[in-house]
Order: sequence, then C-alpha cells, then structure tokens
Amino acid sequence: TRPTTHWETSFGARAFGGFQGCLFGDRPMGTVRIATVGAGVMGLSTAVCISKLVPRCSITVISEQFTPETTSDVAAGMLIPPVYPDTPIHKQKQWFKETFDHLFAIANSAEAEDAGVLLVSGLKGSGGLILTRRIEDLWELHQSFDIVVNCSGLGSRQLAGDLKIFPVRGQVLKVQAPWVKHFIRDGSGLTYIYPGISNVTLGGTRQKGDWNLSPDAEISKGILSRCCALEPSLHGACDIREKVGLRPSRPGVRLEKELLAQGSRRLPVVHHYGHGSGGIAMHWGTALEAARLVSECAQALRTPAPKSKL
Repeated sequence: TRPTTHWETSFGARAFGGFQGCLFGDRPMGTVRIATVGAGVMGLSTAVCISKLVPRCSITVISEQFTPETTSDVAAGMLIPPVYPDTPIHKQKQWFKETFDHLFAIANSAEAEDAGVLLVSGLKGSGGLILTRRIEDLWELHQSFDIVVNCSGLGSRQLAGDLKIFPVRGQVLKVQAPWVKHFIRDGSGLTYIYPGISNVTLGGTRQKGDWNLSPDAEISKGILSRCCALEPSLHGACDIREKVGLRPSRPGVRLEKELLAQGSRRLPVVHHYGHGSGGIAMHWGTALEAARLVSECAQALRTPAPKSKL
C-alpha cells in the first residue's frame, strides 16, 4: 500500500517564457505532425510523453486556456487512487503506479523544488510549440496535423460528442499560511488542508452536474470554518483567494484510438480524458499509454498501403 502523498500542481506560467507558435506549412520529410488539444495536466503530460516515445514528430499544444487558468491549477494535488467503475482494476493500478514512481523520482531529484513547472518546461525543451486557440471541431486540424490527441476534458462533450462526461464542481481557497507544513484531511475527504510550494489549499466541494465557475461566498465561508476547526492557526491566514474548477468526470477514463472519416478524408484521433478528481494521481500512467497509442498511429501513417495486383 502506497502512503498518501501530496504534490504541488502549479505548472508555472513563467515556464512558457513567450514560447508559442504554430506548426503550419511545410515540414521535414517523414515528420508526423501531432496536435494535442488541451493544456491541463493531461494535455501537457501527454505532449511530453509523446516527445519521448514517438520519433520524428512535431508537437503543438493547442488550448483556449493555459496556466494559471486551467482546472489542473485549481487542483489540490493529492495522490489518492481514484476508482473508475468502467475501467479494469489492473489498468487503474498500473496507471497509479507509473504516476507515483514518476513523481517520487522527481521528489528525490535536484529538481524537486521546481517540480511544479516540469511538465511545461519539459515540452519546451523537446521543441514543442504552444498555440492559444479555441477549437470548435477536431476537423479544423485536419489540414495542418496528421494526428490529433484529444485531452480537452469537459470540452469532449462538444468535440467528441461524449455525453457520458459531466462536471463535478470543486471550490477551494488558496491562502498564505507558510507555517502549515503538514496536510490534514478528514474522513470524508470533503475538508482538507494541503500545503504546496506557493500556498495552502483549503477545500472543498464535490457538486455533480454543476457548471458554475463563479465562487460562492457562503461555500467559501464554510470551507474556512471547517478548516480552521481542524487547524486553528489558519485564522491567521492571509491573501485568501477563491478558486473554482470543474472536474471532467465519467464512469471510466476514455483512452483509445478513433479514426474520424469524412468522405475520403481520414483523421486519427487518440482520446485521453475523463479522469475526474483522479487526474493528478493518474496523469503520467495514462499519458504514457496515450503516447503509445499515438506511436501506433504514427507507425500506421508511415507504413505504405499494399498495392493492388489488379
């Protein structure tokens, strides 16, 4: 049994450093052009894993929002294995173990203090590009990319027509309380205090089907009251900021290939979304699997179709 572990989840906007662009137009011979839609923990980790596992590819991360405006930035970052009813248990264990081992290695490395920015800086270092753009239809990317990876979370209701995915609203407080060094979590998991690199996260809520992104003052008051009951020193916390995130939830993570077709046109898509509250706990394991699926798509594109003898 793994110990319960906390990880900071802020990716750090400074990691982008003005590094953005778009990979349209000409490309080197044999290069497979890959677009990753979504820039939360799933989109960024998948892009990094693709850069490591798929040779001769170019990667562009496309999203309407980047850190600090993503759902992943709101997350408290607790590594607790989630349960997905429609996903085999052995697969969930594999994803969690791969994620735990990856983060544990970072925690024991010289880069531990900067671990919150590794996903973005790792992508930048591998030559990936960042593009701020709203995608209305995956077919928009057909002319410019050979493979699309859909990490759009709740956006998949529109982009993939997936009505199984729904929001679970989470409201938290981000406060300055540097004296808090240990996390506290009550039995139900609805009240928690998680210290991070730059602030302490106080939570929280699980409101199924609620799309409201505006903070509720009464909920914030209740969160602070419950957390102060667990840790009275929080009465002295300052710079209290309200944050809301919508967890992209579904009965099982969608992690699979799909070949979209319109007439003679074909667009290979790898879907990677639906982690709900388990995104941080599973992200690296599922990103590795998504990258393997992308590798299969790339190999198929590079393999010439057999010629007919007729």
